[in-house]
Amino acid sequence: MLKIGMIGAGFVAGFHERSLCSVRDVELAGVCAPVGAKALAERAQRDGLGNTRVFESVADLCAAVDVICIFAPNFVRIDIMRNIAKAIEGGAKIEGIICEKPLARNLQEADVLARMAKALHVPTAYFENQLHMPSVVEARRQLEAVEQSMGAAHLARSAEEHGGPHEPWFWDPTRQGGGVCCDMGCHSIAVSMYTLTPSGKPPGYLTPVSVTANMSLLKWGKEPWISRLKERGVDYAAVPAEDYSNVTLEFKDPETGVRSIAQATNSWMYDAPGLRLLMEVFGPGYSYTVNSLESPAGLFISDAAATAVADSELALEKAQATRGALVLQPNEPDLYGYVAEWRDALSAFEQGKSAMLDLEYGRLITMLVMAAYMSHEKKMTIDLTDPAVLEELEDYVPLIQQGKGAEILAGT
Repeated sequence: MLKIGMIGAGFVAGFHERSLCSVRDVELAGVCAPVGAKALAERAQRDGLGNTRVFESVADLCAAVDVICIFAPNFVRIDIMRNIAKAIEGGAKIEGIICEKPLARNLQEADVLARMAKALHVPTAYFENQLHMPSVVEARRQLEAVEQSMGAAHLARSAEEHGGPHEPWFWDPTRQGGGVCCDMGCHSIAVSMYTLTPSGKPPGYLTPVSVTANMSLLKWGKEPWISRLKERGVDYAAVPAEDYSNVTLEFKDPETGVRSIAQATNSWMYDAPGLRLLMEVFGPGYSYTVNSLESPAGLFISDAAATAVADSELALEKAQATRGALVLQPNEPDLYGYVAEWRDALSAFEQGKSAMLDLEYGRLITMLVMAAYMSHEKKMTIDLTDPAVLEELEDYVPLIQQGKGAEILAGT
């Protein structure tokens, strides 16, 4: 039985704790976080995930577990990886390192994390759950024979949208890495590229050719929303980030030369039932669609009964209402691919291998996200076949990430 240790006890760590309830032969042995560790450990114990303990340091946690997970905020990940490295060098027997998306705020940081992991000779997993969504995986499986006869998909559209993040640090582009493109664009870019990748090829098989992007601040820079953010300690008048992002990527099959297009659209202004994941994939003579808000179940809560509802997210992540007709998804961790990514990672670690998605793959996605920010800043298509452009991306830090978003965002 593998013992899991989580660094971080926020929203995503809680989601992963729920996911582990559906994974066999695993124990959540420990949690290390400045806030929320005790509550998460107690919940894990109630859920039968073992005698979950709270650890005061990363070193102590590493000494007690087999797999260490970086579920902490983006701006502390390099420091955490350094602490993990010290623990391993000090004798901790770690069989796998997991890092939640996005790998890093920029390519410089992604390079550091990927290099450190490689130097430790420890298998890794980059957690990008949408590639593991059962609906996506099953659609690809059922269409595999069609694809082999007709050819791989040539157009993929992917969107992730909701009403805005949970924690104040997510809204701070200097700590998070940007706005919605960094936060959720990494999801949509990755899953779009995956659905365009021919069956049997690795997730990083396609060659990126170009990226074109535009970003805006459409909702959260206006009243009453900007004042509501300020009440939460976020000053979008001073340090804004994009709440809308539209990215178009062109890829090439390195063996056949065939081109394909991915369109990734993300927003923090989706005032609807809750989080929506929408994928549309088109190949020669076939297609498939995934919509996370389509459910066979639903709820209705009247005005009179609404006062009894304490948490609208009990039914659906990012739900924005506590009354009326509500979408019900009974198993979100499985729906979104969290359970499957855990099974993939732990199975790989037991064999001494990295997961289907490793930190090098996370670096690739970071590069594509940075190219999107560069495209928006320069108001031009970024040529990813140009060695000079790739070299420029290595040291590039977007203006939005620097806290200078007001200079380049429409709506500010």
